[in-house]
Amino acid sequence: MTQNSPATTPLRPRGSNQVGMRQFNERVVLQALRLHGALPKADLARLTGLTAQTIGLITTRLEDDDLLIRQDRVRGRIGQPSVPLALNPDGAFAIGIKIGRRSTDSLLVDFTGRVRQRMALSYAFPDATDLLPAIAGHLHSLRTSLGAQASRLVGVGVAAPFQMGGWHRMLGLSGAQSDAWNRMNLAAEVQAMTELPVSYAKDTSAACVAELLQGRGRDLKSFLYLFVDTFVGGGLVLNSQLHSGVRGNAGAVASLPMGVASGPAVPEQLVRDASLWELEQQFSRHGLDPAAAYDARAMQAPWSEHTREWVRSAANALAHCIVSGTAFVDVGAVVLDSSLAPDALQSLLAETAQAMQRYNWEGLWMPALHAGTIGPDARALGGALLPLHANFAPDSDIFLKAA
Repeated sequence: MTQNSPATTPLRPRGSNQVGMRQFNERVVLQALRLHGALPKADLARLTGLTAQTIGLITTRLEDDDLLIRQDRVRGRIGQPSVPLALNPDGAFAIGIKIGRRSTDSLLVDFTGRVRQRMALSYAFPDATDLLPAIAGHLHSLRTSLGAQASRLVGVGVAAPFQMGGWHRMLGLSGAQSDAWNRMNLAAEVQAMTELPVSYAKDTSAACVAELLQGRGRDLKSFLYLFVDTFVGGGLVLNSQLHSGVRGNAGAVASLPMGVASGPAVPEQLVRDASLWELEQQFSRHGLDPAAAYDARAMQAPWSEHTREWVRSAANALAHCIVSGTAFVDVGAVVLDSSLAPDALQSLLAETAQAMQRYNWEGLWMPALHAGTIGPDARALGGALLPLHANFAPDSDIFLKAA
């Protein structure tokens, strides 16, 4: 391997002190290729509005930096054969870490957004004294696996609940355990493990980012995003931008009340009715493995009858959430994704669509309901996309900022 090979050439900065930051027009070209796939220079010029000469200069620089690769010539058209340019998967890498209430996932993601490697750790609830060293180990292993290409890592993205210790009574945690997690600065803890820049986002917001950049967001400009996991959560996309809210908590559907307050009784929240935590409890009450809530066993006997019962209840609660959200935001679409196995998610989608029909939509327009495209990887993938976006997208600001 030569000294100037793509595996060993570090990313060169342009117009910034941070390695990997690109000039604006370079970012525009990279974004066009990310959205539309491989394109010849003439098509890039038409899409971006840049001159052919400018496109030629930019693509030459990007090829020199190993961010673009040439594909085979396309023949059969009038004129000279064209040479499509595409993103080089090995051009840059990022690591995404999802820290959840039941598991931690760490992903190594390449320049095209494809997952190259993954590491996982499961638990009943995370213990910081065990979890933080495990995350450090994940970071070291994923970085080491790149060998000489480790110089092309641009950052780490952490996706975690804003309040890991929230709803601790539901989880059977003590107040002290809850407070310990809520006081912890996870971004700072991870930053202490690496010299790479670390981004931080709420877990379901990160999942929404993954859907926005690599899933339904390619076609839908505005949508309410719902993610059903141990606790349900969500995000909000308006005009192809994640809407974070004043405290970075927009789309926090878990806290949506499921009834009107009356007297001393406090209404239950959506988290109680539409979270996999409740499905876990149903399995446990019947002597079944609660971990089946997250795999294909959920739709197999003897778990399936309890899953179907949970699906009916959760779908009705999600439909209530969708009506409420539509009344405030007037989105035309809702994207529903989950850590559920695909068959169980399809069942939940179908039941939710039916439940939406049972609500009064007078004065509103019912949004279209879509299945999410990312699945259980959404939060960790969204975390990894944050540093890639910050380094290479036309909007140089990371559009997720923690409060």
